[in-house]
Order: sequence, then C-alpha cells, then structure tokens
Amino acid sequence: MSAFKSDFLRTLSERGFIHQISDEAGLDDLFAKETVTAYIGFDPTAPSLHVGSLIQIMMLHWMQQTGHRPVALMGGGTGMVGDPSFKDEARQLMTLDTIASNIASIKKVFSNYLSFGDGPKDALMVDNGDWLRELNYLEFLRDVGRHFSVNRMLSFDSVKLRLDRQQSLSFLEFNYMILQAYDFVELSKRHDVRMQMGGSDQWGNIVSGIELGHRMGTPQLYALTSPLLTTSSGAKMGKSLSGAIWLNPDMLPAYDFWQYWRNTEDADVERFLKLYTTLPMDEIARLAALGGVEINEAKKVLATEVTAMLHGRDAAAQAAETARKTFEEGALAESLPTIDLPSAELDAGIGVLALFVKAGLAGSNGEARRHVQGGAVRINDAAVADDKRVVGTDDVTADGIIKLSLGKKKHILVRPG
Repeated sequence: MSAFKSDFLRTLSERGFIHQISDEAGLDDLFAKETVTAYIGFDPTAPSLHVGSLIQIMMLHWMQQTGHRPVALMGGGTGMVGDPSFKDEARQLMTLDTIASNIASIKKVFSNYLSFGDGPKDALMVDNGDWLRELNYLEFLRDVGRHFSVNRMLSFDSVKLRLDRQQSLSFLEFNYMILQAYDFVELSKRHDVRMQMGGSDQWGNIVSGIELGHRMGTPQLYALTSPLLTTSSGAKMGKSLSGAIWLNPDMLPAYDFWQYWRNTEDADVERFLKLYTTLPMDEIARLAALGGVEINEAKKVLATEVTAMLHGRDAAAQAAETARKTFEEGALAESLPTIDLPSAELDAGIGVLALFVKAGLAGSNGEARRHVQGGAVRINDAAVADDKRVVGTDDVTADGIIKLSLGKKKHILVRPG
C-alpha cells in the first residue's frame, strides 16, 4: 500500500518503522476514524531497558503525537516465564521482588517519551501480572488453551529454531506465546486495545493473539511489527564493545549514551535520524546529504537529539560540549602527547592493555587491567569495560587518530604510521 490516510501510519511508514501489518487497509481506516489504543509489551529482565527497545518506545511516542492512546505493558506475569523467541537457552527465572524492582526502575524512562494520565489520549502503563497471576489453571486450559493447536505452535520459527538445534524448550517457555496471546485479549476487554506492536520476531505471537481474540469474541484486532535492527556492519542495536547501552541514567551516564550515537556508522545516520529523533523529514534529508567529514556534524545532531529525548536537553547539550572540549579541542591541540604506531600493528589489532602500556598510561598489563576494571579507561571517549578489547583500524577517527584516555586528565593520541 503506497499512501496511508492516517497520520500515524503515514508517519511510521516514512520514518521506516513498518515491517509487517496484518491488515493495512483495515488498520489505516481505524486510525483515520477513531482514537486507537495499542500496546507493546516489555519484559522486566533487568532494571533498565537498553537501546534495542528504543524503536518500540518511539512507536508508542508517535502514536500519542498523532492523537492516539499508547499502552506500555510491563510483563510482571510473563516475566516469571521468559520469552523463548529466538533465544538459545532458557532465561534465568526471577523472583517476584526482582520483577517488581525492575518494573519500578524501568517505568522512569517512559515518562520522557509519553504523557501519562487519565485522559482519552493519555498513555497507560499496565502490568500483566494483575491478571496472569490470578489465573485458575483448569479454567485457563478450558477457556483459552483449547483454542491453541500444538502442531501450529511447533511450526513457529521461534520454537522451530530451538528444536532444530536440539536445544531444550521447557513446557514453561512453550506456554509463553499462549500467555502473550491472552494478554492481547485481556487488554482488548479492559482498555479497548485494538493493536499490538513489536519487533518482527514477535509476529507469530501477535497473530496468535488476533486469532484468540477472534475466537473469544473481541472486536477485530491488528498487528504491526517493526524491522529487527542491526547496524550497517551487522552489529545488534543496544550492544557495544563496552557493554549494553542502557536507557536508565544510573546504569549509563548521559555522556556515554551521547557517545554511542556519535559513533554511528556513516551508512546508518539517515536511518537512525528517522527512527530515533523527532526532527522534521526535510531537516533529516538536509543532514543526510552532508558528505565527507561533514557527516560528523550530522552524527552530533543525532547524538544530541536522541540524548535530549531521554536525558533532557540540558544533559544532551552538556554531553556535546564535554565531547567537544575533550575530543575536538584535545585531538587538534598540539599540547596533547602523541605516539606513532606502525599501521601493521593496527591492521593486525592490538590488545587494549598492551596499547595503554605502549602509550605510557600504565606500567604493566596488570595495572592497565585494574584501570579497565575501575572504569577509568576510554578509547575515543567511549568507556572500555572489556580488558580483552582489541584496538584496530576501525577505531581510527575521521581526524586520523585514536584517542586514549585514563581518567579525565590523561590523554594520548595514537597516530598510525
């Protein structure tokens, strides 16, 4: 379908959010005529979500911006089971206290993207533990379980991949898709939810919910999935060499978050500006047209805009200014000490510990390792948490250098030669 009538689907389409829709024309009609309530589920497996969840949060944000009601569903019930989708092994089971603590911590982030309240277009945050924990097993089997075909469940990619690899899939996890389908029906009854959104790996689970709703008498339900994102070089969103890119500031400072986006690959800048910022499309087109070294200006805008939405405009501006002072002024200043490193060594890759010893920032590998463990080591202003990190040609910046930092005051530039 080329042109959508509804603001919501048109916005999602032009910004690259849409992978699959269960009934494009029907959903477009619904969004054009009514205030639609739709949800995305988030499992509280850690005290914070990471950047991999940001595309989903942005979809909820655009729902509200185009006049509809988003629902963020916390998996206080399903979190006790764990989603087996495309996982190689079962997740560790969490206690109720851990789940409650994680949900309380995760909630803080959503208010930066959504406006909560009691109005018809105000966002809701609900917990599926409210209905799943009270279920009577026999009644659930009779009323819900009878609508599921095991043959069909075994055909879903998320299940089939585990079985094809001869990896164990517990009965507990096998129930997850039934619980997720039931959530959709329950949310339809409780809050008039008409659509579930998620990553493309959730398609089978969401469609199961639509079919269950059909059998249990809900209005027509809909599915919309977003593409599973990787960077141009194939890396998964949300992970970096120094660990997960968390959204909660107590788990990742605003400066490190800014740096993650500043280090975006050239080929990803336009796509990420569309998905992760609210900049107008013509401004994105202007930034995307920048070439050569100027693309770095677009990366700074990307980093600042994404950081401003999560951490606030002041924290984003401060992160940008800190980066400018420590990196740009430092990188170009003659006062910073410089060492030359044979290009062959860089081509082969050199361990971070050995490089810090070579640069004189540590007296031994052991000392360098302690600095890494203490969080004092940075490469190009990005924190290094892995003492086995290998530094190579990919780390050379547009200025032709690699910046090594120990703490806030010791900086050395490495020039390949």
